[in-house]
Amino acid sequence: MEKQRQAILLADAESFYASVEITHNPSLRGKPVAVCGDPALRHGLVLAASKEAKAYGVKTGQPAWECRRLCPGVIFVRPHMNRYLESALEMTRIFEQFTDRVVPYSIDEHFLDLSGCERLWGTPHEAARRILRQVWDETGIRCRIGLGENPLQAKMACDRFAKKRVDGFFELNSTNYAAHVWSLPIGNLFGVGPRMKDHFNRMAVRTIGDLARLPREIPTRRWGVNGLLLWLNAHGIDYSTLQPGTLAPQKGVGHCATLPRDYASRQEIEAVLLELTEEACFRARTLGKMGTTVHVYCRGADFDHPSGFSRQKKLPEPASAATEVYPVAQQLFRRHWDGRPVRAVGLNLSGLTDRRCYQLSLFNHREITNSLSAAMDEIRERFGPTALFRAASLTSGGQLFTRANMIGGHEK
Repeated sequence: MEKQRQAILLADAESFYASVEITHNPSLRGKPVAVCGDPALRHGLVLAASKEAKAYGVKTGQPAWECRRLCPGVIFVRPHMNRYLESALEMTRIFEQFTDRVVPYSIDEHFLDLSGCERLWGTPHEAARRILRQVWDETGIRCRIGLGENPLQAKMACDRFAKKRVDGFFELNSTNYAAHVWSLPIGNLFGVGPRMKDHFNRMAVRTIGDLARLPREIPTRRWGVNGLLLWLNAHGIDYSTLQPGTLAPQKGVGHCATLPRDYASRQEIEAVLLELTEEACFRARTLGKMGTTVHVYCRGADFDHPSGFSRQKKLPEPASAATEVYPVAQQLFRRHWDGRPVRAVGLNLSGLTDRRCYQLSLFNHREITNSLSAAMDEIRERFGPTALFRAASLTSGGQLFTRANMIGGHEK
């Protein structure tokens, strides 16, 4: 008896942020729209663009000035992160009406396992059509769906084909994968970034088919497990399964801030660094974790002559209190900062461990520190992040009150 093939779908919302803004302001429909931060605050990067703006060459990540140069009539819309989160949850609820095996891949992408659901929704092709119609009818957002026998095929079908089709749907399977995929440039293969693309090109591997035709031992010998994985991807082979609620554990917490102006003063930069440390430690405690490694990132203000650093240091012992983490972060900054103006600064706390398990010591007061942190967390959770703060946030460099009204660095 032939084993039933899996039916894996990847649903991806088209120009998600822009689509959400258009549903809230229908007068924007059919116009070149770019969701963009505030250029005056140096957050002027395009986060999403409507298909009309994309037709002019506008792309995600472009600065506002370049976007306007390409498309003089572009309409800039400020991002509203709360709207995007609500729309993402609304789409998730729609997907869950078709299957209980829904796994979010990003805010606007979801994997759905429809295997065995044929008696409910018809063939996977018919089910995909119903999903596309229902998402459009209930949210006003156009989705594209890739169908495959595994998550890789669904992802490739969506990204490389469905997004280019009027109906927004495409299917890849073990029978047609080579015919459709092997002629694509090697950079189009899932898992191949710019550097890996250059490596392959130097080996005369220009297309996905070139990689697929290599003996598997060649990429495996050169790049180990990753090389084997890419070779399997070139053949459309993926052994992973979709298991809701089994996402990989979080490895770190961190925050990065693009500053509203060039910061040249050490005191101003350290004020922001302290705020970022507080945020990262709060998130770690919320997860019930402590960090073992502190990573500090700093980017210079001069784009013509790039400067900055990215350094990390292991903590003497796991910690989740700013009083223990910040001295190490400050030490890293003072040691590696070149004294030039700074445009962005970030802090990450990684190597997370269970906060309930730690080594007792005669030389610190961990129980007191934990109790104090818990009291501060309770106050901030009840009254907001600005209810209790450090005096450094009141100085000219502080950004706490501005960031308190943002999600992901943008307005709520």
